[in-house]
Amino acid sequence: MDRTALRRYCEAKPGAVAEHPFGPDALVMKVGGRIFAIIGEDDDPVTISLKCEPALAAGLRAAHNAVSPGYHLNKRHWNTVTLDGTASGSDVRDWIDDSYDLVVERLPRRVRDGLETESG
Repeated sequence: MDRTALRRYCEAKPGAVAEHPFGPDALVMKVGGRIFAIIGEDDDPVTISLKCEPALAAGLRAAHNAVSPGYHLNKRHWNTVTLDGTASGSDVRDWIDDSYDLVVERLPRRVRDGLETESG
């Protein structure tokens, strides 16, 4: 996956919004005002940081050289994935889906209900 494909995949999620709250170097993907992905705008190779359940986060780091503790994030709950060709596009999409779902399940019910209507 390249940077454009990552952005398109994230933006296709119901309620997803792309912002640059930390400056031009980090594209932040949010749903319901909460971050589910951060894409390095200038990183080469491309990186994406994703929210993850702590036990799964540790397992992914052990199983994939491309996965490391979240850069400048809570390392227990975030992984940074370097898209160096060693992680499949399907794995990366699954990890984005998991991150998005984790964030959505913690949103207030009225916000979640709005997302369901939007995807509808």
